[in-house]
Amino acid sequence: MLRAVVAGRAQISCSSEPDLFIDNVPCCDQYTAHTLAHAGLIEPATTGGVGQLVPARLTAAGEAALVPAAAAA
Repeated sequence: MLRAVVAGRAQISCSSEPDLFIDNVPCCDQYTAHTLAHAGLIEPATTGGVGQLVPARLTAAGEAALVPAAAAA
């Protein structure tokens, strides 16, 4: 899911339980999408109204989560 966000293929709903859409299709694992958002790894790239879909982006923590362990050492 994080790689899809990096690739610009993801949208996120503006809500307290944000849903993630990849290539305009709802993710089949919305629990994980909610977890990524609540953990601060993904966020809306722009502001939007409640329920509106906006582009998703990685936070700094999300970018760090994609760094391979070997590169971090």
